[in-house]
Amino acid sequence: MANEVESKLKRFEIKVLLLQIRDNPSVRKEEFDSFVSFSKVSPEQMTILNVFDTPEFTPQVIDDYDALIVGGASEASVLEPQNYPFVPHCVEMLKYCHQIGKPVFASCFGFQLAVLALGGSIVRDLKDFETGSIPITLTKAAASDPIFADTPNPFYAVSVHRERAPQLPDNCELLAYTDKCPHAFKVKDAPFWAFQFHPEVDKAVLVERLGQFKEQYTQNEAHFKEITENAEETPFSNALCANFFDLFDN
Repeated sequence: MANEVESKLKRFEIKVLLLQIRDNPSVRKEEFDSFVSFSKVSPEQMTILNVFDTPEFTPQVIDDYDALIVGGASEASVLEPQNYPFVPHCVEMLKYCHQIGKPVFASCFGFQLAVLALGGSIVRDLKDFETGSIPITLTKAAASDPIFADTPNPFYAVSVHRERAPQLPDNCELLAYTDKCPHAFKVKDAPFWAFQFHPEVDKAVLVERLGQFKEQYTQNEAHFKEITENAEETPFSNALCANFFDLFDN
């Protein structure tokens, strides 16, 4: 697969917009720091648009940037736009990015927004949802994908979500999955990747963040302890962030 990021800029020159869906102050900082670190860009290159602070915005905000990153969320749902009025605006921005060919890297909640933007649907799991670091399987298409090309099969990644896509929208190439749901795709006609797992989260951050949201994502203290004690390191998942920005240097 050819490099579809057409840019005269290099990694250290690009301007990135992080569409952030975080209300908790410590998680806001941790997510920003994690994306910066694993993407191997400088903090000055990444600007935050936090939708809890700015729930209304136009898609054209992205015109001033070279790429869009969309983060995760533990305090919102794509299925409840009546409670989270920023959801339709996020969806419209992702639609716009697809239309204009703006490079996109969407994680977890961003994956779900992307599925909606591309015409798919999301469902909620009330029990038996994925929580922790889990093995994820690659498809044959991943072998020729510029972001996944050097990723082993399977690989471990952090996945903590109660909502999922039962199937992918049309025009999307499945790249990775578990037996529960699709986990990564690329839009076939755009430099647009989305991940149900968290490429920006490693084992240490999983343990710290899950401790803050244990009532939401774990059954009890014993379940929380089991997940955190059995968590695996996720270097190949985390490398995907940098692989995305490597495309600007090719």
